[in-house]
Amino acid sequence: MAEWTADRLRENGWNASVVSYNVYLNYPVNKSLSLTYSNGSTFQPLLAEAVLDADETTSYPNRVPTFHGYSASGSAEAEFVYVGRGQRDDFDRLKELGEYGMIGAILFTDTGDDGNITEANGYAAYPDGPARNPTAVQRGSVQYLSIYPGDPTTPGYPSRVDSPRADRQAVMPRIPSIPVSYVDAIPILAALDGHGIDGETVNRTRWVGALNVSYSTGPAPGTTISMSNLMEDTYTDIWDTIGIINGTNPDETVVIGNHRDAWIVGGAADPNSGTAIIVELSRAFGKLLAQGWRPRRNIVLCSWDAEEYGLVGSTEWVEEYVPWLTDTAVSYLNIDVGASGAWPYIDATPELHEISTNVMKKVPWMDTNRTMYDAWFEYTGGSIGVLGSGSDYTSFVHKGIGAIDMGAGGDSGDPVYHYHSNYDSYHWMSNFGDPEFLAHKYMAKYLTLLAYDLATAESLPLNVSNWATQMEIYYSDLEETINSTSDTLDISPLRSALDEFASGTREISALEQQAVASQDAGLIALVNHKKRDFQRGFVSQGGLPNREFYQNLIFAPGLDTGYAPTTFPGITESFLAGNLSVAAEYVKRTADAILVAADIIKN
Repeated sequence: MAEWTADRLRENGWNASVVSYNVYLNYPVNKSLSLTYSNGSTFQPLLAEAVLDADETTSYPNRVPTFHGYSASGSAEAEFVYVGRGQRDDFDRLKELGEYGMIGAILFTDTGDDGNITEANGYAAYPDGPARNPTAVQRGSVQYLSIYPGDPTTPGYPSRVDSPRADRQAVMPRIPSIPVSYVDAIPILAALDGHGIDGETVNRTRWVGALNVSYSTGPAPGTTISMSNLMEDTYTDIWDTIGIINGTNPDETVVIGNHRDAWIVGGAADPNSGTAIIVELSRAFGKLLAQGWRPRRNIVLCSWDAEEYGLVGSTEWVEEYVPWLTDTAVSYLNIDVGASGAWPYIDATPELHEISTNVMKKVPWMDTNRTMYDAWFEYTGGSIGVLGSGSDYTSFVHKGIGAIDMGAGGDSGDPVYHYHSNYDSYHWMSNFGDPEFLAHKYMAKYLTLLAYDLATAESLPLNVSNWATQMEIYYSDLEETINSTSDTLDISPLRSALDEFASGTREISALEQQAVASQDAGLIALVNHKKRDFQRGFVSQGGLPNREFYQNLIFAPGLDTGYAPTTFPGITESFLAGNLSVAAEYVKRTADAILVAADIIKN
């Protein structure tokens, strides 16, 4: 597929190559899981997704088994407890109740996450209807992504056959884990009914789902789970496909990316909807190239490998090319699940907010008289998310490169998307997800037009001033966090730095107006380079506390929140952990970083 993708890019006039890395991955060999009741009877979960006559993808002989990437090999047998969402607050609540300690983990997706579209509400399950198939299993990686993405054996440098390898244990799980379907989870949860603390008493958000069980903590005396998980550890080659169109300004580059690997054979939405979109984008630019057109800025189109394990392909590539990216990268445009429904969404760094919504207003949506902007605003209320992690923009953001992540998904009343399941298939997509492939079509138009504007505009259409606006919001959130506790923290250096940055944005806005009005090419280039470079100032060597990879001090994935972002993370997380001296250190480091960015944009 890497060479196939490269061939498509070459057909469309791009210079394309395949870049390989030798990385640590693991693959499933064998697994087992059984529930033994106190009376000696047993339940054996299926641990597989049902083969469906209506969906040929589900019967492929090479279909991928259910497993967790980077899970540890091992076995465990013990009484068990239910831990809700498995977040730190859930475990803290269990500790208060006297229950803690873990030797194995079983994960499932609850129908409570499916909005209104459930069998309990009268909807038929896939393939007969839009509800979740009861045997659907969500695969995924259990790498500690909030600590370090990429190959865990080569932190900070690209993975080659002869690369020195670090001990991976510090950032890898040490206990076995197995994913199961909700129909397999029901007997396991039901065995805890009446034991421990019931879900309503626990009183934790989203602890109680929609299954017909009490969501009690357990344990149930004498009722045990026995699990075994055998994984094969290996170093193997992965392949990123990279296409390039050289611009007339070689010191400015727009990077576009989508990952190519999937947890399953189909992957119609994740990642192939995004892959189809970037291939179409390459074709659109190819038509311009055939007419003698050349962009002002370099355009680099990336098809990443091994994203699902932990953003491996993109992380290794960024680690290899970080000097060039630091010197030239303007923005990174990411599309992962390009279409799994009809509602567009974006998350982006602040300088991209204005152009991303302006381009939406130029794109029609779903063959209606509405624009993409209209649909996006109805779906999100005009909210653009902060970038945390979970897709390939991560490495770029933490090298000080602005980014946007985009796609179209379903709402609570839309067909359930079978994320990381065999049922993420062409059959599901063509019948439920995007039957006429209109979301694919218009997301392709949007990404292509956004990339075109960024690559061709004489004056870079990046709104630096919006960083000042958004950081004021982050500052207010930090003040609220501090004021909600009895602890105190002096954040006046941060306040002063934000004021200085706001002053800098006014200076660069005035300079840009002067440059455009005078059509002074040198002055326009100067402003463009300031816009290109200022986010490098937010990057701090040494990164966040105990998270050296994450170097952007303005936002990062929360240490305990999975993909979700935390703003001013070095300060916020240290403060909430009670590490006030570290929090004070990161007040200074964050303020200093903002001052560096301010110095870059000042005239």
